[in-house]
Amino acid sequence: MKIFNCEECGSPLYFENTMCIACGSGLGYLEKTTQLVPLARTGNQNSFLGEDGKNYRYCENHQYEVCNWLVEESTETTFCTACALNRTIPDLSSHNNLEEWRKLETAKHRLVYSLIRLGLQVEPKSDENPNGLAFEFLSETATKGGVTTGHLNGIITINLAEADAVHREYMRKQMAEPYRTLIGHFRHEVGHYYWNVLIANNEERLKAFRALFGDERTDYSQALDAHYKNGAPADWSHQYISAYATSHPWEDWAETWAHYLHIIDMLETAFYFGIQTGNQTLGESPLKMQATFDPYQEPDFERINEAFTPLTFALNSLNRSMGQPDIYPFVIPVAVLEKMKFIHQILY
Repeated sequence: MKIFNCEECGSPLYFENTMCIACGSGLGYLEKTTQLVPLARTGNQNSFLGEDGKNYRYCENHQYEVCNWLVEESTETTFCTACALNRTIPDLSSHNNLEEWRKLETAKHRLVYSLIRLGLQVEPKSDENPNGLAFEFLSETATKGGVTTGHLNGIITINLAEADAVHREYMRKQMAEPYRTLIGHFRHEVGHYYWNVLIANNEERLKAFRALFGDERTDYSQALDAHYKNGAPADWSHQYISAYATSHPWEDWAETWAHYLHIIDMLETAFYFGIQTGNQTLGESPLKMQATFDPYQEPDFERINEAFTPLTFALNSLNRSMGQPDIYPFVIPVAVLEKMKFIHQILY
């Protein structure tokens, strides 16, 4: 995520800020310019006059404190690009549901920011647009038969319980996962959606996909059953980013896609901070790096990887200094780098 600054006083801001703590300016995210812009107060409404001469106001979901994106006042839509993707939200009469939904929306808005920066199609699913994307945030207490996080035909379902840190940690241990986060769920599940958009109907890409990930025509249900029964092969770490990625080529793609988005987002943050690791005493050490480029604009995946590897070592070392687990508890084998390179070449 890029770093923002208040246009009124220059203070640093987070992506989710609705007010500058330093000067008190109201803020909104303008998707068109990828900037947090200061808002003017007119009556009971905050608004922004863009350089395009158009007035912008908050997305309708701002009233629930889950969104700070702006929409054009002259359009009929009341939702921003990110919130327009919602098909089902939890019952907001429950305070706990509202708090958990806010966490989900924070992760989803960051996801949508990345998708837009990658130039990907981000359109809501509807009768007029059956190939669009939709999100359903469901509570187990209100859904018969329970809730399974997953993707089906452009609809991504997220179990509301995943927003609870205790539940998520319990599930992480149950599933023997080194890493389980909300943003990780969103990135993984949206990977399934974009497999259909980018790969499924393109013969050339499909051939290249099968050469790297395997034949997706393998029965999916049987493959998952076998994985949960027998586990991953002993040598899985030589070819896959995670044990779960071994279960089926679709899951390998989704896991790899999610990690590609992890890398791009972390490097963008490092770029805006101007982070560099290593010093003169390290000489030509592989621990040295300088975040001197925007990864969303970088065509060479090798350059991205060369910067990312020492960055993760530095971040993991800082966390260990505080007695915390590694931020990025993964080792990326050469085979996975080739899969990520494939994704990068499709997107660039």
